[in-house]
Amino acid sequence: MSLNLRQAATLCVVLSLCALLVVPGNFPGLGGDARLTLAVFALATCAWIGTPIDDTYIALGAGLALTVTGVISSETLFGTLGDSTVWLLICAFVLAAAVARTGLAGRAAAFLVSGARSVRQLTHLTTAALVVTAFAVPATSGRAALALPVFLALAKVLADRKRLVVMLALLFPTVILLSAVATLIGAGAHLITVSVLWEATGERIDFTRWLLLGLPLAVASSHLAAEAVLLTTTRRADRRGPVRITAEQIQEHSEQPVTGPLSTEETRCALLLGTVVALWCSEPLHRVPPAVVALIGAVVAASPALGTVRLKDALKTVPWALLLFMAATMAMGVALADSGAARWLVSGLPVTVPPALFLAVVIVLSTAAHLVLQSRSARSSVLVPLVVAAAVGAGVNPVAAALASTAAAGFCHTLPASAKPVALFAEIPGTPTYAPRDLLRLSAVLAPLTAALVLLFALAVWPLLGVPLLDP
Repeated sequence: MSLNLRQAATLCVVLSLCALLVVPGNFPGLGGDARLTLAVFALATCAWIGTPIDDTYIALGAGLALTVTGVISSETLFGTLGDSTVWLLICAFVLAAAVARTGLAGRAAAFLVSGARSVRQLTHLTTAALVVTAFAVPATSGRAALALPVFLALAKVLADRKRLVVMLALLFPTVILLSAVATLIGAGAHLITVSVLWEATGERIDFTRWLLLGLPLAVASSHLAAEAVLLTTTRRADRRGPVRITAEQIQEHSEQPVTGPLSTEETRCALLLGTVVALWCSEPLHRVPPAVVALIGAVVAASPALGTVRLKDALKTVPWALLLFMAATMAMGVALADSGAARWLVSGLPVTVPPALFLAVVIVLSTAAHLVLQSRSARSSVLVPLVVAAAVGAGVNPVAAALASTAAAGFCHTLPASAKPVALFAEIPGTPTYAPRDLLRLSAVLAPLTAALVLLFALAVWPLLGVPLLDP
């Protein structure tokens, strides 16, 4: 009942704001298109927060409302579906389907984990293996689904050490979520951020540049989180005991081979994936766009002669709802920027604050946003346009501010419902896993640590990599 009352109160506040926006005399300096955009934006945000309606349906409705009212053109709305970042994600999912079919991920994980001789080594080798999957599988939910069989195999091998199994159950989604920032295809929110920056500032962040900025942060935050998970979930006695996991033990609980020579399909898939990643990373040399490279890789991966998966089967793994959500929210971002609504929203904010304090506030708000907006893409859709506009007014580099906001929004570990990977590993029949109190204990430690790490990168590391703190 209290939840319904809160939803009703939120709706009343939003509808009152929309009514005020309709009156021409209110908010001088705000144009008609900006008023409509803010009304649609407020209603969409309210619906994302307080209703069980599908996020994609809300985003499509908002995009349609902005088009019908003339704030954006139909070409803008439909053109976002043809954006190169959307094609990049589609082709990346086709490649991921080919990798998943061959079992390469399980073989690589078994190779790394079998070298562990202590609990801490097992924790960090597992972390390293999960970070690497960011290059092979787009989106955190896809990586969680791919990693689940590996976790189940490890859980059966360590069945007599329950606390270690619970620790691994918490480690897998934690690292998957925090390491997503390593690559442009790691989360749909990254593509939304890139699109907003392009529309607002004319600056395009390509795959290579994102990799340069995001991979060091992903590695640092993932291994820092691994230590936090280890220390908050296990006791000293649990960590003191030796660990001996062999590839043969993992093979006993795995349906696909994790030992022995690579099959012909595995060899072809490994070569293809390595070639695609190498071409993505060397884009400044050959100038072939990442989406074109991904399309070539997808065509080869699904080809009758060289492929390992049929195209129609691979396309079934593509999250079309996520792509439609991204396209619609990109259109909303265009409307916020072009109508002047974003600039007006942040025009009343103080612009004399120190840049470091500005970034700290952005990072804290982005870190806490998952408590209100569960969808990572929705968080970026709401926050990034406002952060970019505020950064310009405060003299802060909008690229640094947008990247910091997006990276901080990757923290979403407080509740099982905060992210799909967390929910997936929270309930596994027949396997010990974590309770909500374990998540709360970890979040109390990890939230300030990750926020401080993002701030450190924005202030000290990214400027060395070509992203200055101040607006050039």
